[in-house]
Amino acid sequence: MYIHLGENTVITDKNIIGIFDMDTSTVNKATRDYLKNAELKGRIEYVNYELPKSFIVTDTKIYVSPINTSTLNKRSKSSKF
Repeated sequence: MYIHLGENTVITDKNIIGIFDMDTSTVNKATRDYLKNAELKGRIEYVNYELPKSFIVTDTKIYVSPINTSTLNKRSKSSKF
């Protein structure tokens, strides 16, 4: 099934490795370094340039989304039916 991440970005739920809250996850330096490295390699795709609330790690990219993690989790659960 597919999950809408905001704007015109839709991904398949099979590729999702994790959905992370931007505020709580980026407190850790290792996470900030991971995201910085991914951006330097061109693996990050911004859904739009509003205030980011979450990032979604897939097998090929990292999506930065203005939608919070609880909404994305609800969407992923409802897409399985």
